[in-house]
Amino acid sequence: MDCTTVKPGAKCVFMTKKGCSFNGGTCHHTVDHCDGCNRSTKFPSGWYCTACPDPALKWKNGQCNLATHVRDTAKSEVAKVNPLKASKRSAR
Repeated sequence: MDCTTVKPGAKCVFMTKKGCSFNGGTCHHTVDHCDGCNRSTKFPSGWYCTACPDPALKWKNGQCNLATHVRDTAKSEVAKVNPLKASKRSAR
């Protein structure tokens, strides 16, 4: 159904005929970590996430898994080389 509380016109899975069924009855505003995310949208009542009704919970234990502006950096670890095996390989 379309949201009628804080995000008018947006599709919301928590909206029922009785109103918003999310905890507290409304979606929560985005947090500072959400700045630059493609999922945060400006509505007349403020900035809200279109994918999550409570963005603060997504950022509670680290990075939000829905954030489009955060990139994972791959850690390249140098493998520990056994010197005995390395010398045998070079002798071939």
